[in-house]
Amino acid sequence: MVNDKKIIESDFLVIGSGVSGLTFALKIAIQYKDSKIIIVTKDEKTESNTKYAQGGIATVYDKTVDSFEQHIQDTISAGDGLCNEKVVRMVVKHAPERLQELIDWGTKFDKNDKGEYDLGREGGHSQNRILHHTDVTGAEIERALIAQVNAQSNIEFLEHHYVIDFITEHQAKKSKTKRNSKISCFGAYVLDEKKSVVKTLLSKFTMLASGGSGQVYQTTTNPKVATGDGLAMSYRAKAEIADVEFIQFHPTALYNPGEYPAFLISEAVRGFGAKLRTIDGKAFMHNYDNREELASRDIVARAIDNELKKSGSPHVFFRLHPFRVRKI
Repeated sequence: MVNDKKIIESDFLVIGSGVSGLTFALKIAIQYKDSKIIIVTKDEKTESNTKYAQGGIATVYDKTVDSFEQHIQDTISAGDGLCNEKVVRMVVKHAPERLQELIDWGTKFDKNDKGEYDLGREGGHSQNRILHHTDVTGAEIERALIAQVNAQSNIEFLEHHYVIDFITEHQAKKSKTKRNSKISCFGAYVLDEKKSVVKTLLSKFTMLASGGSGQVYQTTTNPKVATGDGLAMSYRAKAEIADVEFIQFHPTALYNPGEYPAFLISEAVRGFGAKLRTIDGKAFMHNYDNREELASRDIVARAIDNELKKSGSPHVFFRLHPFRVRKI
């Protein structure tokens, strides 16, 4: 259904159609069946960072060799000690429940010949705890969530709608707002890109799940929709912005000048034994971390960057050993 009204009212407004926005909308739709929920996305509803995630989801699944405490310590170590441990513990301990929700909603994860989940291993992890769907895990999660959301009669998508600004007291009451003061959100102004019309979306509750800002960098594996609009809107609305200095760069992408965004080479490749080599074929990760290619992303990214600066080379190589074929 396409809504052509310039003023649209809803109970819940969700900005963004990735895993966060879709999960929130789905849970709200099930819990509050009489509510009206609108999901706004500036592209197709399937287009988000979620869609391009490859490797999989980390969770403690095989408790005979793994444990919550191991996963927690791996996470804190990968965060270089800067993590909020309370949040880490909450996320790790709730991860199996959230994973089961995805499975119950129809997400398919790969299984081995015994019919058990095929647990992979990636950088920064001390155990095999990655559930995956071939090398397109994010796309599979997005597919399953979209199917569930489409089945809810009280959820409406507004595709190709670009959110401009939150509506706060500044617009609604023409009153000045200050950072750190109590500010209310009444919805958002949204540009219908196909019709070139700005719509006013009024909502009792607004959920921001607009993703990151990878596109502000010249080289990125993030899709073209990751332009940080939500951060900018939040700042203009006087929200408190934190931790924006923590930008994650995926360590490995295909060296193909002119391709943008860069093609991401899944972390699972290193998890299955691929080795990094300099342009003249020399190993180097042992100089940076005793885990070598299975070090966390920040360490691997800095190691590659340092080797490129030392040699002046435009790229390094991956040495790939024969991989077992996953059944699709």
